[in-house]
Amino acid sequence: MKIDYFSEQQGKAQTVWPALPEVPRYRYAGLLLGETNFTVAENTDSNSVSKFMQWLVGLDGSEQDPNQLDRPQSGIVLDGRIYVTDIGKRAIFVFDERESRLHSWNMADQDNEFIAPVGIVAESTERILVADAELGRIVRLDRKGNPLGSFGQGQLKRPTGLARDPDSGLVYVADTAAHNIKVFTPDGNLHRVIGKRGIAKGEFNGPTHITFARKTLVVSDTLNARVQLLSPTGEPIKTVGRRGLYVGNLTRPKGVALDDDGNLYIIEGYYDHLLVFDDKGELLLPIGGTGLEIGHFFLPAGMWIDQNNRIFVADMFNSRVVMFQYLGQ
Repeated sequence: MKIDYFSEQQGKAQTVWPALPEVPRYRYAGLLLGETNFTVAENTDSNSVSKFMQWLVGLDGSEQDPNQLDRPQSGIVLDGRIYVTDIGKRAIFVFDERESRLHSWNMADQDNEFIAPVGIVAESTERILVADAELGRIVRLDRKGNPLGSFGQGQLKRPTGLARDPDSGLVYVADTAAHNIKVFTPDGNLHRVIGKRGIAKGEFNGPTHITFARKTLVVSDTLNARVQLLSPTGEPIKTVGRRGLYVGNLTRPKGVALDDDGNLYIIEGYYDHLLVFDDKGELLLPIGGTGLEIGHFFLPAGMWIDQNNRIFVADMFNSRVVMFQYLGQ
């Protein structure tokens, strides 16, 4: 059994962007919702599916609700698992295709539960790091969800975005309330601070989501309505986006990612769009608009890309993760 990605278009024409007759670059690939992704996959005949749907809407007398995403924030794909942070459920959701089940992790340490888990990054194939904005620290977990300690407490005001340089092992944390990026060594010691509050290049105003790819640190400089690309040591390279009212402008940029072709993806949270820019910072394609239908979002937050160029969008107020497949240039 595998994850049923809730592709609502079985037997129908696929949804692609840009629309035909232009050459498609992206294809809708499905939804992640929670336990129901696995429940549907277990039932193959129509009668079973009908029973499942009755259970889902509470018509079979069952009072148990499926464990579903509520307010997803960010995620990663690692070793056959999709990890999603959820501040509504105060948990890490783990969609495990190999074990054919959903895990839900709530504990930040032996005595404290997560309060506002936002950023997440792989430290190795066996360990992940989670930024909890309310606890004010970075939590380390093993692949079973067991807490292995934390760092940054007393040094971080409100950690949100999280990224890691695979070459150096340095961990980058967007400290939203401090308006900077704090860099920690693999053993959790503060290494350097990048930026301060301001509008100049290399300065920030409420940075949120970040990523590290192609030897570049990408920062969603949210309240400055722009995305900044920097060197690993924090030197400004390029700024993408500007404030405005047109599609392609930025008002509240959130999740960011880079694909294998160097395209930059930015979640525009205020206007509910996924924006795709080329490596020169020129807008290539917008996907979105406010709504529940496929290709639309409601206050999306983070996004991430896996090694197969699947694109994941945490569609926060629609309580789901939307998947797209990048078809290449």
